[in-house]
Amino acid sequence: MTITKNQEGNKLTVALEGRLDTTTAPQLEEAFKSSINGVEELALDLAKLEYMSSAGLRVLLAAQKVMNRQGKMTVENVNETIQEVFEVTGFIDILTIE
Repeated sequence: MTITKNQEGNKLTVALEGRLDTTTAPQLEEAFKSSINGVEELALDLAKLEYMSSAGLRVLLAAQKVMNRQGKMTVENVNETIQEVFEVTGFIDILTIE
């Protein structure tokens, strides 16, 4: 999985490409931990994300909890495959999907 971060002021955009699964979830978790401090707006761009497992969902949920305290988090460019994962798991009601 490729993680691309772009910070403009207090907004951080994180674009994910590839597969977010048990193997790559710790990589994303570390990327969030190292760059989410002081961020008021977190945008996740999932346009090129092909697959997400429950390990990936756990990382997104943890990021959402942090951002609930310090700002807001949006999930953008969700393809049909990932949208279906969000719907089946109920994450559609937890995340702000644009």
